[in-house]
Amino acid sequence: MGNNFIPTFWGTKDMDKFLIGFDEQFNRLQKFHDDMSKNIPNYPPYNIVKKDENHYTIELAVAGFGQSDIDIEMEDGKLVVRGNIKAEEAEDNFLFRGIANRAFSRAFVLNDEVEVKDAELFNGMLKIFLERLIPEQKKSKKIAVKAGKGKQLLQENAYDQAAEKL
Repeated sequence: MGNNFIPTFWGTKDMDKFLIGFDEQFNRLQKFHDDMSKNIPNYPPYNIVKKDENHYTIELAVAGFGQSDIDIEMEDGKLVVRGNIKAEEAEDNFLFRGIANRAFSRAFVLNDEVEVKDAELFNGMLKIFLERLIPEQKKSKKIAVKAGKGKQLLQENAYDQAAEKL
């Protein structure tokens, strides 16, 4: 692994002049890329929907899975969704088996500010609702500029005030 993960749309020249303290995020992205590129699952199919600036929904097509067959948990900054159906019918009763009721595991890396709010299963679609919570220290704020104790500059109307005193 290493610090070689830099998105292709950014050049590598002078990165440290602008991105301060992002090394841990780049390392997490590199680790996730390395882990996921080894085994890219294609089951179950899913959508990621951005509702607005701070709300997302992950939709997974999990037809045939019941509420008790699905497990959702956070592990090391990753949202992991697992499904496992216990086979109740004997395999020899099927003339044709075209519905994939196989176990699955799908992982999504979430930003530290993104929190899972809710999950629901309806008509074979699992929806996981996410919200980005912006901490107070990351919200924009106005910083007052105070006068230093050294030289003072003239204020805008200082000349008029001095003239009135004469």
